[in-house]
Amino acid sequence: PAAGLTRLVSRSDRSFRIDAQQLQRRFRSLQRAVHPDRFGQRPPKEQHYSEQHSSLINKAYQTLLNPLSRGLYLLELSGVEPVKETDCDADSAFLMEIMEINEKLAEAKNEDSLEEIETLIKVKQEELTKEVTAAFERDDLEEAKKLLAKMKYFANLEDKLKAKKVPS
Repeated sequence: PAAGLTRLVSRSDRSFRIDAQQLQRRFRSLQRAVHPDRFGQRPPKEQHYSEQHSSLINKAYQTLLNPLSRGLYLLELSGVEPVKETDCDADSAFLMEIMEINEKLAEAKNEDSLEEIETLIKVKQEELTKEVTAAFERDDLEEAKKLLAKMKYFANLEDKLKAKKVPS
C-alpha cells in the first residue's frame, strides 16, 4: 500500500503516534478526489486509475489505523527486516502467558468467559501499543520490533477469539 500510505502521511509525519481524526479527514479528502463514482463518464484508463488509487488509499488507511500494521510499516520504512513471532521466543514468561490465554480460550464454554478473555486481550494490546509508541519515540527500533512480535501473538489470539464467538 506504499503509494496510498505516502499520500496519507507525509514524510515528516512518520510517527507511530497518530491523530486518528486527522488521518480520517485526510483519508476522506483523498477518497473524494479519486472515488470511482467521479470517473464514471471518463475514459476507461482514468476509471482504472481511479479504482486502483481508491483501493490503495483504503488499504493505506486500514494499515495506518491499526497499531500492529502501522508499526510493521514504520519498521519497513526504516529498513528493519520483517517481524517474526520468533523475535520474542526468548521471553519465556511472555510465551507462558500466551499459552495460558490459549488454554482459557480453548476451554471457554460461555459468552461470559469469552468476554473475560476479550477484555484481557484488549488490555494487553493497549499496554503493548503504549510500549511500542515509547520505543518508536526514542528511536529504539529493535525494541519496537520485539514488541510488535508480541502484538502479533495477541492479534492471533484475537482472531481465534472472534472465530470462537461466531455462532456455528
